[in-house]
Amino acid sequence: MKELALFAAAFSTVFSLGFQQQNVVHGHYRAAFLTSFVIGGSQIVLWRFVPSADLGEIAATLMGGPLGITASMVAHRRWMRRAP
Repeated sequence: MKELALFAAAFSTVFSLGFQQQNVVHGHYRAAFLTSFVIGGSQIVLWRFVPSADLGEIAATLMGGPLGITASMVAHRRWMRRAP
C-alpha cells in the first residue's frame, strides 16, 4: 500500500512540475497558480514516506517520475490546446 502511495506521489509531483513548466512557458497564469498546490501536496506525501522507504518503495517512487513527466507532456498538449 505504501508503494502505491509513493508511486502516486512521485507521479503527481513530476507530472505537476512538467505541467507547471509548460504553463509558465506558455503564459497560463491561472493554471500555473493552481498547479502549485498539487506540487506542494504531492511533495508533502513524499517527504512523509520516503525517509523510511525500503527498496520496493524506493523503486515504486522512482517509477513515478518517468511516467509522470511523459504523461504531463501529453496531457498539457491535449488539455491546454482546448483552453481559451
